[in-house]
Formats: sequence, C-alpha cells, structure tokens
Amino acid sequence: MPTIFIFFGLRFFFYSNEHEPKHIHVRNSEGEAKFKIDKNIELIKNFGLKTKDLKLAEAIIYENQELLIQRWNEYFGKK
Repeated sequence: MPTIFIFFGLRFFFYSNEHEPKHIHVRNSEGEAKFKIDKNIELIKNFGLKTKDLKLAEAIIYENQELLIQRWNEYFGKK
C-alpha cells in the first residue's frame, strides 16, 4: 500500500492492485474515503470520514492533484 503523503492526520495512498479510473484513498482513525483524481476530483465512496475531513481531503487533493496523478502513473507504469 504505497503512501503518497500524510497531512493533518489524513493518509493519502493507493493499493498496489489498483484499477482505472485514477483515484486515491484517504484514511484516518475514523474511516476511509476514495476520490477520483483524474481531471475532475470526485468523491467515489466514503466509509466513515466526517464531513470536515472529506472537505479537507478534497482541498489537499486539489492542491496536489498533479503530484498524485504523477505518482499513480509512475507506480502503475502509465504515461
């Protein structure tokens, strides 16, 4: 499970057997969510993260979208 970074107690990562669309998982002690990161950022699923944590995660993803896509492409061999 490659971790990309951790901000404010939120861990941003993807699983080693991921699939399209490009997405990132976000986890803290209360739950986990999954966000689409390619082109438009979109919440795919939420498993227990509070609204404030979802908003914070989305803002962090927005600010780091290029990096997240780059890491996805590097790990999964996409260009």
